[in-house]
Amino acid sequence: MNQIKQFQDEKKNNIRKLSKDKTLQSLALEFYRKFSIHKYQYNFTWLGRTIFQIPQDIVALQEIIWDIKPDLIIETGIAHGGSLIFYASLLELIGRGQVIGIDIDIRKHNRKEIEKHKMFKRIKMIEGSSIDNDVIKSVTKMSKNYKKIMVCLDSLHTEQHVLNELNLYSKLVTKGSYLIVFDTIIKDMPNSFSSDRPWNKTNNPATAVKIFLKNNKDFIVDKEIGIKLLISAAPSGYLKKVR
Repeated sequence: MNQIKQFQDEKKNNIRKLSKDKTLQSLALEFYRKFSIHKYQYNFTWLGRTIFQIPQDIVALQEIIWDIKPDLIIETGIAHGGSLIFYASLLELIGRGQVIGIDIDIRKHNRKEIEKHKMFKRIKMIEGSSIDNDVIKSVTKMSKNYKKIMVCLDSLHTEQHVLNELNLYSKLVTKGSYLIVFDTIIKDMPNSFSSDRPWNKTNNPATAVKIFLKNNKDFIVDKEIGIKLLISAAPSGYLKKVR
């Protein structure tokens, strides 16, 4: 047997076993709840910029981008810009591609740091609500000449906002690529985790995804990603466009 295929088969078998280990899955979720108390998600950088993602999701994103090699990645929610730099650096390695970042409030100090970064040459930023008509028109126009488009949603985490984003941005995702919804983990967190936020266990990105998938058969949840990660901010949030 080809050694590479043998290893790939072994990996698939490992993931299959993980999918059946409910005790380990429960421990992983409890671990996520515990480290979130300490704002663990804020502790990492990518090429010098803070990236509000946990290492497991960063690795998963890298695998997806390297596999499908999108020439355009759209992200809603910029914050410190680490994710934009992350996407741009991978596209730089691939040798082509552009990143569009959208945020309702791009703070001056963050904009300044992003714009002076070496990877900014592959980044364009739009300030405005991700669901504003003018923003959608602008992004749609900018997307026209790209063949492989991937979208990541990480802005306001209320059900209605995310559902609006899903309905709008899903149209831009190309077949075989991904629409990734972050912070679906909120549904598994205690309400005290987001007591000062407009979202909670019953009003969050995961509930939005559930509604979206009922009405849109072009996407499926890539369950294997969540299983192999065990710890993720986006369980059931890695949506693959299959038609």
